[in-house]
Amino acid sequence: MTTTTTTPLPRDEKAAPMAMTTPRPARRRLRKDLVRSRIAAWSAVLVIGALGMLPVYWLLVTALSTPGQAFQFPPKLIPTEITFSNFSALAENDQLFTYLVNSMIVATITAVLSVVVATYMGYSFSKFRYRGRRSLMHLVLASQMFPQALLLVTLYTVFSSFGLLNTYTALVLSFTTFTMPLCVWMLKGIFDTIPDALLEAASIDGASRWRTLHSIVAPLAAPGMIAAGLFAFVRGWNDFIFALTLADKEKQTLPPGLVSTYIGEFQTAWPELMAASLVVSVPVVVAFMFLQRYLVGGMTAGSVKS
Repeated sequence: MTTTTTTPLPRDEKAAPMAMTTPRPARRRLRKDLVRSRIAAWSAVLVIGALGMLPVYWLLVTALSTPGQAFQFPPKLIPTEITFSNFSALAENDQLFTYLVNSMIVATITAVLSVVVATYMGYSFSKFRYRGRRSLMHLVLASQMFPQALLLVTLYTVFSSFGLLNTYTALVLSFTTFTMPLCVWMLKGIFDTIPDALLEAASIDGASRWRTLHSIVAPLAAPGMIAAGLFAFVRGWNDFIFALTLADKEKQTLPPGLVSTYIGEFQTAWPELMAASLVVSVPVVVAFMFLQRYLVGGMTAGSVKS
């Protein structure tokens, strides 16, 4: 019986075939292509970021400019005379503070109401099977197809017959009407990713469906609920046409309030308007900064089904 022994190759002889498979010029070319792709990607990010921040920069420049510079042509990207009088004038406008309070109240209640209703509806669509479920889901989705202005006359008539015009209730209900469908489908997609085995285990342990939703499902879906609430908050904060039509001056929110304050028939106070717009956008920016990770996680949580 004969045995054959193999002599191990030296390290240099082992590395030689590997080095031959990827020649040095090819590796250099690969590195150059990688560097070029990174430079192109970062250049695209910088260009897109600059285009996205250009309106914000112009908003700040106009807010710091005098009325003469605001209407100067051609406009200057960097103001030669900087003034803070446009910001100090905001403190003297008590009506602007009323608009701010109205926006905070309406947007906050809209966000909370939309998340609460969407949580129950989304959980029902995701985890229960009953007659008419699919038709109801399509009905909720189809409600997003109608233009919002088309329903304004109908909502105005309904709120007027119930005596709800010029109240926070009319604004909250109208805003919730358009924020809830998207919140429902967003949360339904998140509830679909929660395994049914987890709910069955909770049922075996004696948890009711009510406790399963509030103690197990809701904490797991918290990022999506925060994302839906932030969407509803921004929708209520930025609405113009419904707040202008359904509420009077005492209950109007910031968008129609700023227009009625700084835009007139013959003149528009652009520096004061830009200063007010910059100040009132701070709460939304702060909310996005603190809730950004929840927003990204909630928007992508329902994209992949487990």
